Amino acid sequence: MLPISVCIIAKNEEKHIEECCRRLVPYGFEIVLADTGSSDRTVELALKYTDKIYHFEWCGDFAAAKNFAMDKASHDWILSIDCDEYIESIDIDSLTACMKTYPDASGRILIRNRFTESGQTCYEQVRVSRFVNRRYYHFEGVVHEQIVPRTTSTKYVYQAPITVLHVGYDGSEEEMRAKSLRNISLLKQELETTGPDPYIYCQLGQSYRKLHDYEQAFRYFDLGLAMDVDPSLDYVRTMVESYGYTLLDLKRNQDALNLLGVYDEFAVRADFVFLIGLIYMNNGLLDEAVNEFQKATTMEEFAVDGVNSYKAYYNIGVIYECAGYPDEARAAYSNCGDYPPAKTRLLQI
Repeated sequence: MLPISVCIIAKNEEKHIEECCRRLVPYGFEIVLADTGSSDRTVELALKYTDKIYHFEWCGDFAAAKNFAMDKASHDWILSIDCDEYIESIDIDSLTACMKTYPDASGRILIRNRFTESGQTCYEQVRVSRFVNRRYYHFEGVVHEQIVPRTTSTKYVYQAPITVLHVGYDGSEEEMRAKSLRNISLLKQELETTGPDPYIYCQLGQSYRKLHDYEQAFRYFDLGLAMDVDPSLDYVRTMVESYGYTLLDLKRNQDALNLLGVYDEFAVRADFVFLIGLIYMNNGLLDEAVNEFQKATTMEEFAVDGVNSYKAYYNIGVIYECAGYPDEARAAYSNCGDYPPAKTRLLQI
């Protein structure tokens, strides 16, 4: 068995903790749980899988809680996951090789976020640094915490062969609203301490988008993008794309066209190209929109499921159908596979 400790923090997670732990059992990793004050069966259920359970006095700081869990681990190699994240796959041979090849680097695991959109189950994928040697890394950030190097000399990252399913967005609308409001409060407190920070602005914007408060979301995305940011960072790409969607939500379609000014920097994954297609579509530039959607279908890198496949083809179909080209529309819809809206359109053309 590999000398790896899986560190988890929890509070009232009886709905998720057992499935989270159960999926770890086949790998034989040490499981370390830092409970921050559960009043339900979280600890009782976790005891079925580990005796490494510790109490952490909650102080409104997620990074502090996660660092506490890391300190309690028996091993230096740490995989950090949340209770609502379930292991889908780990390539043990490849992971062993990574530990030997990148002893002081940060391993970015693949997280698949499951959510519901227009009544359909959808997935968004993102790579996040979660597998590290604690001698070189720790957490920072009171909310939406990040693994950061202890010194500026360790910055290298690699793709760790670990895939996780995140089900935290499956909660009720009330639960999601409460979580967003909590995060906004913590993020604003951190902002008062740290001063202007593009990452915090990004997370505030995302939290307000979850509340459908698009004016506030726009405000914080705008503040973040006004700062000196690195276009290669995942959160910056996400912020730019969310900024574009927020402009569309606010019906500021012409303003959204300004994103063409950063096309070369951000058109490196299908999500941005798909967004540009939507922006053209909302501005009545239909030929340009079709070109962008078609380009998106040729791209391998993506975050949101469907932007380089069925969602892009569906929008092409809608454009052709509205323009009076039923044969072209049917061909596009046929490329959508089992996507329900496309199947419906095929029956109605």
